[in-house]
Amino acid sequence: MTNDKLSSLIDRQLSSYLPRRGKLAQAMRYSVFAGGKRFRPRLCLATAKALGKPATSVLPIACALELLHTFTLIHDDLPCMDNSDYRRGKLACHKKFDVAIATLAGNTLNTLAFTILVAATKKAQVIIEIGQGLLEVLAGQVEDLAYQGKNISLRKLKQVHQQKTGALLLACVRSVGLECGASPKQLKALSAYARYLGLAFQICDDILDATSIREILGKPVQADKEKGFPHFIGLKKSGELAVAEQQKAIKALAAFGPQADQLRKIAEDVVNRKK
Repeated sequence: MTNDKLSSLIDRQLSSYLPRRGKLAQAMRYSVFAGGKRFRPRLCLATAKALGKPATSVLPIACALELLHTFTLIHDDLPCMDNSDYRRGKLACHKKFDVAIATLAGNTLNTLAFTILVAATKKAQVIIEIGQGLLEVLAGQVEDLAYQGKNISLRKLKQVHQQKTGALLLACVRSVGLECGASPKQLKALSAYARYLGLAFQICDDILDATSIREILGKPVQADKEKGFPHFIGLKKSGELAVAEQQKAIKALAAFGPQADQLRKIAEDVVNRKK
């Protein structure tokens, strides 16, 4: 299935979960359908395929994780956080509506996501895994705010982004792995893949922030110029590190056969993307 067909499948399912009436519903739909890559749901579906399960069997989990991701983006853009006016080439939720509605839209997406998860799985560990991942994301955001404008070690920078960005990607593969009955060995390999993938993703995000333009990236550029990887280690070393993490992610899947090719392709796309 092509990326476009996957995105259409995911979007139809997302639409079925979201309310349609009222200003809050409008804000939720505006943010969810603002043009995202559906990276996290695609990661979920590819993980199911790698484990020999139908992608559609984990579609509710994939959609719940996309709703959680959107919740974090809405709140990340708020004036009290990154104070960003644009997201995915459109006005941020709090600029399109207002701060109160944006805050409530994020909160509601968070609650809706866990409602979907409770209905979608009988395995408590799946929900716990995603909850723990979200807690890591929020902790990473606190660390990110604390270290703005300060010099920190590369090790600490990696740790912050393994929380803020990587934790939800880790939750994607581990929750689906648990749902699909992955063996301990398979779950360990998938976890390693996700950790390397998360770091490669964030490094490339920082590179694009430093080198792209808003019209292409869809959000303000140089917003992280004093806290991203290029600021601490330069563009060249950042690019090399992203490729190194990408290769480690692909290598982590060595025990999987061709059924994990979609996961490998995702890792390749992370480094080659333009936005």
